[in-house]
Amino acid sequence: MSSTGEKGLIVSFGEMLIDFVPTESGVSLSESSGFLKAPGGAPANVAIAVSRLGGRAAFVGKLGDDEFGHMLAGILRQNGVNDKGINFDKGARTALAFVTLRSDGDREFMFYRNPSADMLLRPDELNLELIRSAKVFHYGSISLITEPCRSAHMKAMEVAKEAGALLSYDPNLREPLWPSSEEARLQILSIWDKAQIIKVSDVELEFLTGNNTIDDDAAMSLWHPNLKLLLVTLGERGCRYYTKKFHGTVEAFNVNTVDTTGAGDSFIGAFLSQIVDDQSVLEEEERLRKVLKFANACGAITTTKKGAIPALPSDCEAHCFLKDK
Repeated sequence: MSSTGEKGLIVSFGEMLIDFVPTESGVSLSESSGFLKAPGGAPANVAIAVSRLGGRAAFVGKLGDDEFGHMLAGILRQNGVNDKGINFDKGARTALAFVTLRSDGDREFMFYRNPSADMLLRPDELNLELIRSAKVFHYGSISLITEPCRSAHMKAMEVAKEAGALLSYDPNLREPLWPSSEEARLQILSIWDKAQIIKVSDVELEFLTGNNTIDDDAAMSLWHPNLKLLLVTLGERGCRYYTKKFHGTVEAFNVNTVDTTGAGDSFIGAFLSQIVDDQSVLEEEERLRKVLKFANACGAITTTKKGAIPALPSDCEAHCFLKDK
């Protein structure tokens, strides 16, 4: 914590959008009789996850100057997230995504962005003062897809790094948004060696390495000298962690999964909220495992309800869940 006793600020950079989720599970978009409107976007989910758990969070991004955009900004504020990094675009709409929940709980996406407001964030629109005040700066890869947002992303990352923030990267691969798989891999890896914490899913590990075996060798092929921690999430099989000195697995919790949307965001938000004021956790395996158990619990709770943001747990919920296990 700071000398004033205030918790360190986690600034999340990127997209916030509206997910439209079918009212019934296991159907295609065309078969669904109705959709539930759910606020989403991985970086925004992470900011709210942090805030729900009692941390300090801010969101930096661009929304449409439309009803959905102002609704999303309101949701951030209602959840205690600092909104001073939000810009509104008068010429572009807030992004929409239709998300099908397959019968196995996994998702398929159809996006409406041509272009959406988040893609149009310019470097000169960034709230640099807010970014410089971050102890952790967290981001994904969707903001790398097109200009001018890519330049804004690079500038924000550089400013945060210079100010001493810990850089946290969750690529959050969405293949349909990229021109090609090759371009996605190239751009995701183009900023790989800047991050000090990286979280990937097992599917993303396969995609980035071209190796369909999820093992230590595959994970360590993504290691770079600036990295302090590599996390690989394995869904119902928990997560793996890799540092310079040790690695291991933390088991998942068995829950009745309804919707996996936001589980990874809940996991990384919970993790960052626990280490923002004490990064020595990254060097002590026993303490790291305890924090990852908490993060796994938050991810598990999130899968028990539909939608990402409505399902993100409070600090009390997470601790009660752990107590019962």
